[in-house]
Amino acid sequence: MTSTTRHLSIGIARPASDVYDLAADPLNLPRWAAGLAGATVEYDDGRWFTDSPMGRVTFTFVPRNELGVLDHDVTLPSGETVTNPMRVLADGDGCEVVFTLRQRAGMSDEDVERDAAAVAADLATLKALAESHPR
Repeated sequence: MTSTTRHLSIGIARPASDVYDLAADPLNLPRWAAGLAGATVEYDDGRWFTDSPMGRVTFTFVPRNELGVLDHDVTLPSGETVTNPMRVLADGDGCEVVFTLRQRAGMSDEDVERDAAAVAADLATLKALAESHPR
């Protein structure tokens, strides 16, 4: 079965490796990913937790890698696990961050639009944060 998919992206005027390091650290999520992370994240028994706008969630990233892959699974309070593909792609001296948003079963078009707006806001915050760091 194929789901409706939307790719959201933003260009960032920082090297891909810098942006990847910033985004891959779960402790940085509250600084840029308001759509996922609350004010704090916790690590317990091999899993990361945060109080999100959706309630308390568990999340796991793929292992650190040289390819810029930041895919992550989010387990919602309902127990449903959502896989979120995400990439940091080198683009000259800067990079592009791409997040793939999928419409899950039971999601209305309005739900997807709300999620897309939240992801776009998070990516804009990541851009501002990454570009404000000293080089």
